[in-house]
Amino acid sequence: MSKHYWLMKTEPSVFSIDDLQKQQKAWWDSIRNYQARNFMMKDMQVGDEILIYHSSAEPPGVAGLAKVSQLAKPDPVQFDKTSDYFDPKASKEKPIWFCVQIEYVSKLKNFVPIEQLRAEPKLKDLLALKRGQRLSIQPVSEKDFNFIKKLGG
Repeated sequence: MSKHYWLMKTEPSVFSIDDLQKQQKAWWDSIRNYQARNFMMKDMQVGDEILIYHSSAEPPGVAGLAKVSQLAKPDPVQFDKTSDYFDPKASKEKPIWFCVQIEYVSKLKNFVPIEQLRAEPKLKDLLALKRGQRLSIQPVSEKDFNFIKKLGG
């Protein structure tokens, strides 16, 4: 399988690149969008590279790098009745939601704010810049991934 590249959005007040750095690895749980779930279940492979994007921040932008370290497994919070992400339709025999484990790679030397991304003609096809694009996990081309990584130093 060829390597894929991803942008994963997170709210830094909930889980930031600094949190990932402290933990080193984390299960990307609590995602409740079918398309994002399908990316994790069907497309993400160990070794795939990830841009960690801080959303709902001022300014939003790319803060760091990670990689997929384990393939998708059932998201455990779907079974936790005390969780905001509990799903009464899910069962251990028929889970609905899945998550991959990601591993910290590095913080970017230079945070890359969304305005800088928007100003780059080379990134005109980046999904995160499209109007109405709110998906928390998005595929990124290798070319765009490497360009953003270069912007971040």
